[in-house]
Amino acid sequence: MHENLETASKELTPMNRGAEGDFLRHPKGLAFIVFTEAWERFSFYGMQALLVLYMAGYLLHPGAIENIVAFAGFRSALETVFGPLSIQALATQIFGLYIGLIYMMPVFGGWLGDRVMGQQKAVLLGAAMMAIGHFLMAFEAAFLFALSALVVGAGLLKGNLAAQVGRLYAKNDQRRDSAFSLYCMSINVGAFLAPLVCGTLGELYGWHYGFGAAGIGMLVGIVIYLSGRKYLPADSEKIEKGEKPTLQEGDGRTIASIFALFLIAALFWTAQTQVWNTYPLWIRDRVDRAFFDTSVPITWFQALDSLAVLLLAPFVLWLWRVQSNRKAEPGDLTKIIIGCAVFAGACVWLALGEIVSGGQPLGLIWPTIFHFICAIGFLYVGPIMLALVSRTAPDAVNAMLVGSYYLSLFIGGMVSGWLGRFYEQVSEPTFWLIHAAIVGAGAVLVALFRRPFTRNLKLEVAPSEPC
Repeated sequence: MHENLETASKELTPMNRGAEGDFLRHPKGLAFIVFTEAWERFSFYGMQALLVLYMAGYLLHPGAIENIVAFAGFRSALETVFGPLSIQALATQIFGLYIGLIYMMPVFGGWLGDRVMGQQKAVLLGAAMMAIGHFLMAFEAAFLFALSALVVGAGLLKGNLAAQVGRLYAKNDQRRDSAFSLYCMSINVGAFLAPLVCGTLGELYGWHYGFGAAGIGMLVGIVIYLSGRKYLPADSEKIEKGEKPTLQEGDGRTIASIFALFLIAALFWTAQTQVWNTYPLWIRDRVDRAFFDTSVPITWFQALDSLAVLLLAPFVLWLWRVQSNRKAEPGDLTKIIIGCAVFAGACVWLALGEIVSGGQPLGLIWPTIFHFICAIGFLYVGPIMLALVSRTAPDAVNAMLVGSYYLSLFIGGMVSGWLGRFYEQVSEPTFWLIHAAIVGAGAVLVALFRRPFTRNLKLEVAPSEPC
């Protein structure tokens, strides 16, 4: 178990500026990172909410598609790999490629932040490129350039911004977990608000208004980041002097263990990503969405997913604080085991609903409770995994490994897409039990390999926890 707050605060290094606690008992720099991330996610999810609708509903149709610079060659390359694509298939394929690259690029962006330009410069350059990408979406001809700018910008920003959260704290500061929980809460705030603002503007008033709102959101994020720069961890002095940080003896085992955890996290994200993939089809087909005199839109359940995290996060943080005061807070590995097990229970809940309904449409209570169970599982896995990586990754590749965490989302998204084909081939209870088994396997694997993970990552263990 981590040492208590008072002991940890005495061991803070110079990079942990403001660590005495000016923002919800956290360093003031965390506030600027959290609000920067909220606006960055607002811009990202605003773009995401409109992109497929924009392509399938307008841009890829005759009369508009001819205006896109270099698109004929791009389409030819895609169809060489995937075969002939209809307008809708082309739109979804481009979207899939875009999202996949978004979650791959933080690996390279993190490497640049660690070894070349420093994390602050990488974040600012990435944010600027994302803003440019959003505003380029106003010009049909620049569509591919806009997507490229967004992919590169997100790669520079994501891993480096998350890595700075960890660098606000000493290695044994127990506030790190709650800091990443606040960071992930900001993601959900952006994810909740963006479709409501950018989506409404894009659908009702014109696509470019929605994309413009996303760009403005990114500019707000840049202003916030710049205004709090003095409270953020300074870039490595070695980088400032043009030197490259080097790996130390034993770092190889640490890195190998971190990547093993990434593969296990991919099991969690396989189930979580299905909530964004096949789950809306399940809502459409199997849930009675009548509510008084109206029908609840399918997309509202995605907003409920983020809202549940926002509502439950303060309770979870309070629980961890109480457990910490009693010296009973679970370690990171135990939290991940709990989170995977809880998420498996959420999938079992949907299967149970199908069994109880006897083939009749399910009431709204079933998906509503499902999202709140999912939220607890996410809070015990998503932010905790980021905190664990930021704490244990070697300084020479810290941002790169934090960025590499998003490969778990990439793998999970790809696997969930493959599993989606079975939705029409097996019964609904079986479909959700398959996902329960997958994410449940994550809990089992962490438990089985707890000892080598603890040893290779140099984790402290509470007396009440198994070694």
